[in-house]
This record gives sequence, structure tokens and C-alpha cells, in this order.
Amino acid sequence: MTTQERSARKNDAEKTKEDILTVATQEFAARGLSGGRVDAIAERTRTSKRMIYYYFGSKEELYLAVLEKAYRKIRSLEADLELRDMTPIAALRTLIATTFDHDEHNPDFVRLVSIENIHQAVHMQRSAEIKDLNVSIIRALEAILDRGRKDGSFQRDIDPIDLHMLISAFCFFRVSNRHTFGTIFRRDLSEPALYDRHKQLISDAVVNFMCTP
Repeated sequence: MTTQERSARKNDAEKTKEDILTVATQEFAARGLSGGRVDAIAERTRTSKRMIYYYFGSKEELYLAVLEKAYRKIRSLEADLELRDMTPIAALRTLIATTFDHDEHNPDFVRLVSIENIHQAVHMQRSAEIKDLNVSIIRALEAILDRGRKDGSFQRDIDPIDLHMLISAFCFFRVSNRHTFGTIFRRDLSEPALYDRHKQLISDAVVNFMCTP
């Protein structure tokens, strides 16, 4: 086998794995770990259960790979923001807006995290990658907070993990509770004007909190 042939085979294998992960994300987000069917994933990706198990080992390992990919995506988005080149307030607003938009446009991520919470994060606990991935967002917030305190932009001292939770809670809730909240209060949370208002609301709330003693 030539080098070109080996490279083509490797690329085909990587594409197959990505296709499996994409479909598996949809399957597990819609039906959960217990309800998700490897047969359905195999059929939709035109592969076989044997091939899926060859690449991922088991249904549980495939589910964990889906979670890891989901966290890689949002952490990669944050890493590309170049927050160091912004003022502390602009950096904080940009990070909030990115989280807000990500959750809105990736409801499967929200559903997967909700499902893993039902499982008390037992699968996530086995992933060293997820633990390492999520260090980056805390370090980014630490840097923003440190710069903001030094230049006088921020008047409050807050734990970066607490701040991350505050931002995540609002952004996550809008998606995870969209249908129940929308039904109770007869509001479509994806309606553009409401979407923009909520995006501004969480940004203003966090920045105002940080800038007032």
C-alpha cells in the first residue's frame, strides 16, 4: 500500500467516525443513553454496529465520545475569541454573547448535558479530556477578572467558577426550559426581538454586577 493510499484510508476512517459522532449526537440527544439505538446510528450512517464498536468500543464509550466532542466545540469557540486584545468589560460581554449564542444554536448540547445530569455525571467522570477542556474557560475568566480588577473596571471579587455558573445558568435555562417556560407564559424564546433582549439582559446584568461595589 502506498503512502497516498494509507492517507486516503485514514481520511475515510476519520470521516466515518465524524459521521457516526454527528448522528450519535442527534440520537442520544433525542432518546438518551438508554433509549438511543446503535442500530439506528448504523443505519443512518450506512455503516454497521460492528464498525461502530470497532471505532468506539461500546455504546457507553460512543456516548462519552459524543459528550467530549460537544465540550470540545464550545471550548474551541471560546479559544478563538482573542479576549486578551479586548478591554475586560468587552471581553466579558463577548464571552457571555458566545455562550448565549452557542446554547441557542446547539440544543443537542443542552439536552446531552441534561441527560448526563440525570445519570449524575457517571460517564463524564471517566473522561480526563472533559476535565482538562473545561479548565480553559475558568482560566479565561480568571484573566478577564484579574485585568478588570487591576484597571478598576470591576469592583467585585468573585470566584471565576461562580461567574461561569451564573452565565451558564441563564443561557442554559432558556434552551433547556424553552418549551415549558414558553407554554406557561405564552412566549417563544427564539423570537428574534426576545432573543436579542435576553442576550442584552444577561450581559448587562453580569457587567453591572461586576462594576458596582
